[in-house]
Amino acid sequence: MHESLIETIKKTVFVPPHPAGIPFIAGGALAAVIFYTFSSFLGTLALVFTLFCLFFFRDPERVTAQKSSLLIAPADGVISAIVNDVSLPSEMAGGDDTRYTRISTFLSVFDVHIQRVPLSGKIIRKVYMPGKFLNADLDKASEDNERCSLIIEAPGGQKICVVQIAGLVARRIVNDAREEQDVTAGARYGIIRFGSRVDVYLPEGISPLVCVGQRAIGGETVFADMDGSEAPRIGAVV
Repeated sequence: MHESLIETIKKTVFVPPHPAGIPFIAGGALAAVIFYTFSSFLGTLALVFTLFCLFFFRDPERVTAQKSSLLIAPADGVISAIVNDVSLPSEMAGGDDTRYTRISTFLSVFDVHIQRVPLSGKIIRKVYMPGKFLNADLDKASEDNERCSLIIEAPGGQKICVVQIAGLVARRIVNDAREEQDVTAGARYGIIRFGSRVDVYLPEGISPLVCVGQRAIGGETVFADMDGSEAPRIGAVV
């Protein structure tokens, strides 16, 4: 019992930060030391900022189901919308007239902000688009906001699109993926600072296995089975 509690604390509190957060954490800690020499108030503010950054940039380990056809949640957060019969973002569509189902995950500042690869395969396209910083929970944020999009092709030829979208507070999208890179579902590929949204586009005929209002865990929650034929799920608050 005692060992289990310690392990739980390690996994939920003492979580190593993502490298993108190190400058903020180090800068906050240095500012706290300097400010405390002449102002306890400013020093405390800097310390609170440092602790917040440690929390915000936490990078926990996740257990990803090992089945090549599974499409996994790319981010932590609440499923804010599932919209059928949509096209890809304008910069990704090109001549593709395929219709998709868009699953939107909204990340608050309290969620883990690491993005993970949703489907094993190869990245065949990556496009960054500057844009606005509207509330990421709005539907038009998919086309108006700053974003970075990837198209991933599975070994069987199916393609999905995953989009990092900046929000009201977010001002920096980090995306370490590159075109022609082979990727594995659940692998880390980026982060958004601070508060944002991640969209996944499923090809027509692939049913979502999540519901609006459900909380997703990046790298673990199964969004869809590319080889499955299960009907869309209906959620209920219980």
